[in-house]
Amino acid sequence: MPPTENDTIQGLLPCATESTEATLALGTRVAATLAPGTVLALYGDLGAGKTHFVKGIAEGLGIPPAEVRSPTFTILSVYENGETPLYHFDAYRVQNPDEFVELGFEEYARGDGITCIEWADRIPDLLPPDTIHLRFHHVAPSERRITLGAPDAALH
Repeated sequence: MPPTENDTIQGLLPCATESTEATLALGTRVAATLAPGTVLALYGDLGAGKTHFVKGIAEGLGIPPAEVRSPTFTILSVYENGETPLYHFDAYRVQNPDEFVELGFEEYARGDGITCIEWADRIPDLLPPDTIHLRFHHVAPSERRITLGAPDAALH
């Protein structure tokens, strides 16, 4: 049986990063393992490294990481200037999952790009069954631990 994306990512995680640059670098390494159509659900407190990780994903897709900003106020940012499009969602301010549906979330998630969703625990019922779940934990002021797997509350 050929290895799956989850198997490949398991070789990279769990991982501790000691700087934003290291979190970005991990995202770049993970991007190299992803196929178009992959959905990544990101969980963790404010400042846990989710957006820096997505900047690394962008860099791995050929998108300048400086272009990536937290989409908290816009909910969705689309970056199509790389080898593969990046769809960056942020569910932090979502009051109702229907907001995601109205944005065309399902089309993006089934599309030809990589979809990253920060605060994915707010939309668990919308996540495709093959979503890759990543948890970001504060360990120390500049250290983060990234693990594979959804928090129990996010499982559906």
